[in-house]
Amino acid sequence: MTKSDLVNLITEKTNLTKKKVEAVVNCCFDTMFEALVNGDRIEVRGFGSWYVKQYKSYTGRNPKTGTAVGVPEKKLPFFKVGKELKKLIDDSKKNPIKE
Repeated sequence: MTKSDLVNLITEKTNLTKKKVEAVVNCCFDTMFEALVNGDRIEVRGFGSWYVKQYKSYTGRNPKTGTAVGVPEKKLPFFKVGKELKKLIDDSKKNPIKE
């Protein structure tokens, strides 16, 4: 599902205009991006949580030449799925969700 698919689905399920739904979705994502950039953790109960992991610099190897390459320290975002979502997806294997 893309962001535009999400906007269209919410528009169909509500009485809001596409423009308003798009503004709300963009605001939500922008706020989440800002929180992660600031090092905050985001948690949506039942769905999952996003957080940023910091990695120290290390010496890696170029797979083609085998020469040592310095890899700088970096931060990466991660998502950890919530228990309820995990269970819902696991149960859908046994009982597929029908639309």
